[in-house]
Amino acid sequence: MANTSYTVFNAMVDIVASPGKALDQIKPHTSWLWAPLLISMALAAGVLATYYSWVDFEWLVEETIQQLPAENRAESADAVRSFMSPNVSMMTAVTAVVVMTLLIYLIEAIYFHLANKITTGAEVSFGQWFSFAAWTSFVGVFASLAGFVAILTADSNQMAPESLQVFSFNNLLVHAQAGDPWYRWASSLSLINIWMLALASIGIARWTGASMVKSTVIAILPWVLIFGIWALTI
Repeated sequence: MANTSYTVFNAMVDIVASPGKALDQIKPHTSWLWAPLLISMALAAGVLATYYSWVDFEWLVEETIQQLPAENRAESADAVRSFMSPNVSMMTAVTAVVVMTLLIYLIEAIYFHLANKITTGAEVSFGQWFSFAAWTSFVGVFASLAGFVAILTADSNQMAPESLQVFSFNNLLVHAQAGDPWYRWASSLSLINIWMLALASIGIARWTGASMVKSTVIAILPWVLIFGIWALTI
């Protein structure tokens, strides 16, 4: 049952400190989704805008060229140099954050809505699942905050964008270099993603009444398929 004295600010604290309580209170308050949505996008866009205004851009351009396939590098170098600029990169990154965040939440909402219809039949609307996607992803703000810390504590401004992903498997475990087969894979998966999946598992169980095992399978299945197939192609 929703607590009338419970606020969106309480939910933002509890999604970290007491996720079960937060998810119970969030369910009837679909309009609260704007708080985690806007804060998440603002911080993610902010760290990228800060990065592109701070990084040694000439160095970044040359590093980008070096990551191109060797057979195409010479003919593509001039095009990369003419296209890449701090302002263009900044605007592209900020736009991508907004578009991709909304698209990812939409895809997650569609998936959770269909999975619920097929597996449990619980009465949860599509709008509630979109809110669910925004709230279970809210802990991604810690990745953005860590990105700001990485910039502030860097030894120099010659730092690759992937270094902003402080909690990525690549930074923590794999340590692959740009161009290595596992570099993109390990840089795209992080401890924050595991945290999000744990929150989603808890939330599905509490919102639908499904067992924790079934809820976890529903939550992690797309990630297992995507990263599993990706790993097999490396």
